[in-house]
Amino acid sequence: MTIPHASDARVVVYTRVGCHLCEIAEQQVAELCAETGDSWARVDIDDDPDLRQRFTEQVPVTFVDGAQHDFWRVDPTRLRKALARGR
Repeated sequence: MTIPHASDARVVVYTRVGCHLCEIAEQQVAELCAETGDSWARVDIDDDPDLRQRFTEQVPVTFVDGAQHDFWRVDPTRLRKALARGR
């Protein structure tokens, strides 16, 4: 299922303002994507009622290539493997 607002980025992190886990996830994704050369984007779920209803307290939610990969935490090793599979 395609999620609305997913950009052309390989990795999309659905977040909300004031979420400590979101800040950590964004930093980890940014660092890993800088290493691999993959693109990533951040989407604030509070900007869209449908996303807010879907993800509520599950944020951060990480998608890779349009498919849900993780929620709450980012496992850098697992994310690196997922990005490598898509190449």
